[in-house]
Amino acid sequence: MAISVPKRRSTKQSKKVKETKLRLYGAVLFKLLYRIPAAIFLLLVLFLWSSSTTVISGRFVHVCVSSRKLTNLYCLSAGSQPNSEIPMQVLNHSRSRSDSALRKSETTVNELQNSSSNGYIKEIIEVPEPSQSTSITSSNNNGTISAESSKEINQHHSTGKNSTGSQPITAEHDEIDVAMKAIEEQLRRHRSWKWVSPENVGAAECGGRGIYVYELPAKFNKELVEQCHDMVPWIDFCKYFSNDAMGEPIPELGKGWFNTHQYALEPIFHSRVLKHPCRVHNPDEAKLFYVPYYGGLDILRWHFKNNVSYALKDSLGLELVQWLSTQKPWTRSSGKDHVFVLGKISWDFRRNTNNNNNNANNSNSSWGTKFLELDQLQNPIKLLIERQPWHENDVGIPHPTFFHPHSDDDVFAWQWKALRSERKNLVGFAGAARPDSPENIRSLLINHCAAAENGRLCRHVDCTSGSCDRAETVITLFLESEFCLQPPGDSPTRKSVFDSLISGCIPVFFDRFTAYYQYPWHLPEDYGQYSVMIDKEEVKRGGGNVVEKLRGISEEKREEMRTYIIYELLPALVYGDSNNVMDKFQDAYDIAINNLLQRVSTL
Repeated sequence: MAISVPKRRSTKQSKKVKETKLRLYGAVLFKLLYRIPAAIFLLLVLFLWSSSTTVISGRFVHVCVSSRKLTNLYCLSAGSQPNSEIPMQVLNHSRSRSDSALRKSETTVNELQNSSSNGYIKEIIEVPEPSQSTSITSSNNNGTISAESSKEINQHHSTGKNSTGSQPITAEHDEIDVAMKAIEEQLRRHRSWKWVSPENVGAAECGGRGIYVYELPAKFNKELVEQCHDMVPWIDFCKYFSNDAMGEPIPELGKGWFNTHQYALEPIFHSRVLKHPCRVHNPDEAKLFYVPYYGGLDILRWHFKNNVSYALKDSLGLELVQWLSTQKPWTRSSGKDHVFVLGKISWDFRRNTNNNNNNANNSNSSWGTKFLELDQLQNPIKLLIERQPWHENDVGIPHPTFFHPHSDDDVFAWQWKALRSERKNLVGFAGAARPDSPENIRSLLINHCAAAENGRLCRHVDCTSGSCDRAETVITLFLESEFCLQPPGDSPTRKSVFDSLISGCIPVFFDRFTAYYQYPWHLPEDYGQYSVMIDKEEVKRGGGNVVEKLRGISEEKREEMRTYIIYELLPALVYGDSNNVMDKFQDAYDIAINNLLQRVSTL
């Protein structure tokens, strides 16, 4: 089973080995060529030249030779400058991408997008292997980590087969690879928008950074909240909107803990922007324009009601676009300097418009609205708890957690508690099986959990019983576990990812779209620092017990990762309360708003 964890390397030792190998290969090659008659050597050169392709890519030169006996091109790569380091991803791919292939990425992306009937991207694209920041390792029978599966990955790339050697890579795989590279390029651009904070991260520097908050008619936000009593049939949703949408306090967990719903992002963000020190009331002084439309609540109020027409579901969003069209700032920039914060996943706002036959019982087309598919919504930036990977203006930001600190001391106190917590379980998993979804690996993971030393290594909290509705149960599980399994559910992302991270529990991912391709502003590009990646296909093929594999990661490495999570990541993953006085930390809101201001300043 493929597990990705960080791997330390000695740069000096590596360079010495490379230099020694080069001298050795050079000597052997010289002796060989010295013995070949000039005529034969000339014929050999002509043959190779006629069957080879030379590609110059940046600082690297790739010479690829074709052969009927080789499934793919055989390529030699070299730096065009002295001491050039050849990236591993260049070596792993047996065929170099030409510029024309890269230009196909947008077409490929659109084709893959259109092929999805239910918006679940995990079923469209197979996850590639982890990036340069990690190494691929696996566990042997006694649970220790080895490097065996890295050979399988190299075989996969060099022979065109998977680790079993049975399935050839097709043109479709190549197109998917191009699409994945396009997504990674989008994420790099998102990271380039990051604001470089001053020494005092709490200081607001508002010169030329004004934020204008539209005062929308109440039907677009306040009146949606007022429908909370009958928004969800089995609960009174209103309890989640108290305390500026943080919910009711949870004294059992300590100061700053609230029973926050996963869909509460819109009013939480709105309450923070209203109190931002850079807020301006004159739109001519603004750089960023915030539209406080609670689109997620607009979707939620119709979702559990029968016989609701598409026209009714889409009506409020269309009214909003009409209203914005009368606003001078919107028309001046075509919405490019505007931002929407939406508290549900991107797919909920991208209803399948190819099947709008007004049949509200059609499960593939009746869900959600088409708000983000409107032409007028393509220019603005959209912050969502789960982004749509094909749209660059979709940016993922953290799900709201239960923790909303008021002061730096609240953060320090929780960091200390999470760091000192006794980790009784090697692995924890809070979630329910998905028996109606054969592609979902949750049932397999639950079986792994129960089988590992008869359940002594892993604790599972079954959410079908309602246990996960209590924040104390979930947070206690994560505080007492070293690793937390985070398989996809109804969509790739999970609120549980952030609950586990702020509890110091190392997340274990099975799909890159769960986190790596979602949150470029809040999670580091080097995902090996804070998480473990296990290929879900390995789990499906029965590649060994996941819990046993995780036991092979050393206690030293676990401690290193947990310390990084608690001290480096935790403050940036929580939303402080609307009156917070933190000045030593940037929370999730601060990072998002500062990066938005940085983004619009480049327009």
